[in-house]
Order: sequence, then structure tokens, then C-alpha cells
Amino acid sequence: MDQELRDLYQQVILDHNKSPRNFRLMANATQHAEGYNPLCGDRLDVYLIIKNGIVEDISFKGEGCAISKASASLMTSILKGKTKEEAEKLFNKFHDLVTGKLGDNPDIDELGKLAVFAGVQEFPVRVKCASLAWHTMMNALQSKSEKVTTE
Repeated sequence: MDQELRDLYQQVILDHNKSPRNFRLMANATQHAEGYNPLCGDRLDVYLIIKNGIVEDISFKGEGCAISKASASLMTSILKGKTKEEAEKLFNKFHDLVTGKLGDNPDIDELGKLAVFAGVQEFPVRVKCASLAWHTMMNALQSKSEKVTTE
């Protein structure tokens, strides 16, 4: 990963950690899931309002490290207005990104701001921090009741 992307990574992570988007309890959610990362202590709840197969609204609440919170913040910003199928595709692309399956030069145009998480693959413990919100969102999207854990 080049230095420019590393700098962007740090700026975006810090911004979304300091001022997370969609960080709120959603009392009228149609779907909800809980996630826990015991290695880092991250705990997140993801809330969705799905209408006609579209993510009409999404939010999260919880505590976690900067990577976990920033990932949840970006995820909720990106998924609003997407179909369930588009959300699942973005989950898969994001997972491939943070686990290194997209290589050293991910398609930034395709991933948008999510590309800043490319550097996470260099720190395997942090992959779980970055992906916790996404796995939790998938459980909510699929109406699964079990708590997501990154163990």
C-alpha cells in the first residue's frame, strides 16, 4: 500500500472514530443483531429498517477500537439505500479487501472509501475489528438471532 493511501487510511479512520456516522439506537428497527470481538473488546449492535428489500435506514451503537467504530460508521453510510443483494455483495468485497484476497492494489473506484481499510490486512488481529460490524450487519440482514463473535 502506498504512502498516500496510508495517510488517507489514518485520516478516515480518525474522522469516523471521532465523529461516527449513524451512531444511534434505532428503536423502530425491523432487524437487529449483536456482535462481539473478545480479542479487542469491541461490542456493537447493528439496527436496520428494511422495506421492499431496500436498506431504508441503518445505524449502530456500541463500544470499540477506532478501526471497529470507523468500519461501522463507513458501512452504515454506504449501505443506506442499497438493496439486500447489494449489501451482501459489498460485505463480500469488504471481507475480501481486509483479508487480502484483493491483493495489494484494490480497485479504489469500485470500493470507494472502503479502500482505506486495505491496510488492515497487514495486521491480522485488526481484520476482526474491521469486519465485526459487517458480520453483525449480515446477521441482522438475514434475521439471525445468534450473537456474532469473532472468536
